[in-house]
Amino acid sequence: MNEDQYEAVNHPKHYNVGIETTDYISSWNMSFTEGNIIKYVSRYKYKRGLQDLYKAQWYLSYLIQQIENQQQEKDEKDDQ
Repeated sequence: MNEDQYEAVNHPKHYNVGIETTDYISSWNMSFTEGNIIKYVSRYKYKRGLQDLYKAQWYLSYLIQQIENQQQEKDEKDDQ
């Protein structure tokens, strides 16, 4: 593997503006869903544009639904 191929796999430019995206996600101990939100928002200007923003929106909606479900389950348990 030449150096250009290595960089494209291990340090793609669309994840390396400032801090590497994977390092940021790891430093905050994010879940898969949370990490994908950050990943797609971080790279949209450099990779797939609007498509990445729609993906981030999908993951954010999914995360909101998960949190709402957890809160509802907690509230129902507290009411018992």
